Amino acid sequence: MALWDRVKESASTMQTQLMAKKNDLKSGAFRDASMAMCALVAAADGTVDPSERHRVAQLIGSNEVLQNFPADDLRRRFDAYVDKLTADFAFGKVSVLQEVAKAKKKPAEARAVIQIGIVIGGADGDFDKDEQAVVREACFALELPPHEFDL
Repeated sequence: MALWDRVKESASTMQTQLMAKKNDLKSGAFRDASMAMCALVAAADGTVDPSERHRVAQLIGSNEVLQNFPADDLRRRFDAYVDKLTADFAFGKVSVLQEVAKAKKKPAEARAVIQIGIVIGGADGDFDKDEQAVVREACFALELPPHEFDL
């Protein structure tokens, strides 16, 4: 199977798993950690161009699991995290990873945050090295083994 197909299949599998848990994913910690994860994936290479920001915002808005929360609230949080990362990537990443880590108290939410990162990263069919690296870092912040997610 080609890498492109494996990425699409993995993202699809993760989305199916997320949908099965949708009713359990309604906490503020999950919401904040998910938006932080999306911002990390969007800024994985150290920059976020407007088209990438728009594409990730659209993915957030269309993700059924995230529809547990008001779209404008998600957008505001995502934008705030992206702004931190674009102002100073290294410093912003520390702060944003702290937001991700807030989901570690509930293992199901922690795993779902990682799955959202993989879904967002793989949505364009190219879950690149930079995106994989930030999702791997998020695994460590959430005290989850990266190999559980093939990272």
